[in-house]
Amino acid sequence: MAGELDVGYVAQLARMHLTADETELFQKQLGDVLHYAEKLNEVNVEGVEPAAHGLPIFNVFREDKAKDWFTPAQALSNAPRQANNLFIVTKVVE
Repeated sequence: MAGELDVGYVAQLARMHLTADETELFQKQLGDVLHYAEKLNEVNVEGVEPAAHGLPIFNVFREDKAKDWFTPAQALSNAPRQANNLFIVTKVVE
């Protein structure tokens, strides 16, 4: 089945080691999702305008205006470590 290849491929990309039972379970779940997606193709959407949301969404943020904030010295005044007007932080990515 093509779906088994998809489950195996995705598991490999995610570096997951699946048992045969898990692969079978995920294959069934993937099949169920794809079957439901096919059912959505049967819905008559004639005259329905495409939308990303069910309700209109408006920007509720304040207007972006430039204004004076902290000076670099004020921003760095409480920094545990700093150099060249920059915060020094622990490396978190290898």
